[in-house]
Amino acid sequence: MASEPVHADHQRGKRNGIPEAVLAINKSDENLVKAVTKLLEHHSVIVTKLTEAQVRHIKSEFKEAIMNTQGGTAIIGGPWDHDVGRCTIVTAGTSDIPIAEEAASTLEYFGIEPVRAYDKGVAGLHRSTSIVEMLNADPGMGVIVIAGMEGALPSHIATQVKQPVIAVPTSVGYGSNFEGLSALLGMLNSCVPGISVVNIDNGFGAACAVYRAMKTYGSV
Repeated sequence: MASEPVHADHQRGKRNGIPEAVLAINKSDENLVKAVTKLLEHHSVIVTKLTEAQVRHIKSEFKEAIMNTQGGTAIIGGPWDHDVGRCTIVTAGTSDIPIAEEAASTLEYFGIEPVRAYDKGVAGLHRSTSIVEMLNADPGMGVIVIAGMEGALPSHIATQVKQPVIAVPTSVGYGSNFEGLSALLGMLNSCVPGISVVNIDNGFGAACAVYRAMKTYGSV
C-alpha cells in the first residue's frame, strides 16, 4: 500500500479541548506510525480501533505505549489531562466489554477514573441495583451505559439516576440486530428524558462527551 501524506491537526485540542486522536481502521502500519509521530511532536496521543496485529506493531514502535488489547487502544506519551473526575461504565453483557474498554482507556487519557460495572443487563434487573445506589450517592460522577441486543439498559439506568446518561449501542446481538442498529434505534427512542446516544460501538465518543461536560461544568 502506498504511503499517504499525513496532515495532523495539532491545534484541535486548543480549539475545543479534545485533541486529535488516531483512528487505526484501514491504516497501513506506515501511515499509522506516521500519524502518531506527527501528533507526538505536540501532545500525547490516543489510538483507537486497533487490530491485534496493529497492537503488536504500535508496541514495537512506541515502547512507552500503554496498550489496552481488549479495547483496541493505545495511549502514547501519557495522559492529556489529570484528576478530572470519575465515570462509571456500565455494560449489559460481557460481549460489550471491548467497547467499554475503549471508553475506559479514553477516560484515562482524559484524566477521568473509570469505574467498571460489567454484565448488568436487563435480563437480571437485580444486578444493577448496587450501581444505581452508587451513582445516586455521587451525583457528580459520569455515566456511560453500553448495550447491544435491544439496547434497553440505558433507559433502565437513566430512570433511576439524576446524571445525564451517555448511551452506547453495540453491534452485539442475535439474528436481526442489524449490526447494532436495533440497539441504536431503541436508545434513540427511549421515553426516559436526558439520554444522549452516540454511534454504534463508539466508546471513544462517549468518553469525549463525559470529558467535555466535566471540563465545562466541573461534573456531569
